[in-house]
Parts: sequence; C-alpha cells; structure tokens
Amino acid sequence: MEVICLETKAFYDLVDKVVKQMKGVEGSNIQDKWVSEKEAMRLLRVTSKTTISQLRNNGDIRFSQPRKKIILYDTDSINEYLEKHAKNTF
Repeated sequence: MEVICLETKAFYDLVDKVVKQMKGVEGSNIQDKWVSEKEAMRLLRVTSKTTISQLRNNGDIRFSQPRKKIILYDTDSINEYLEKHAKNTF
C-alpha cells in the first residue's frame, strides 16, 4: 500500500483540475447544433454519402455550407426527420 502526501494547496489545485476536467467530459454530452457529414451519417445510421446527399438535396434535412467544401448539418432537422418517420407500436 502506498501513501501519497500532498500539501493542502497542492491537494486543492489537484481537486480543481479534476473538477474542470470532469466538467469538460460532462459538457461533451451536449450536442452541437451543426455537425459534420460523418456525424450526421452516424445520427441517421446511414453509411452511404449518396443517401445523405439525397436527404440534403430533397430538403429533408437542413444544412449550411459556410465554405465550398464544408457542409454542416442541423441536428434539430435530423431529429425532426427521424421523428417524422417514426412508427408507433401497436
């Protein structure tokens, strides 16, 4: 068994670092409003870029194109699309 001794200040500094790190991990559960194509495909459970292109081009999900090769997808519209296509159980 090992015993580690710390000065009070060092102990509280360590606790502060751990708390900040845990808040960062906890905050990572917050979903971004705009996500990459890869993340949008994961949320929709699709594996084909053609499928996500069709959803985008048909206006089924919202997107933003801040630069020529950057397309971001609106997570709210993805969730709405999934809800719209949800089937009730009997």
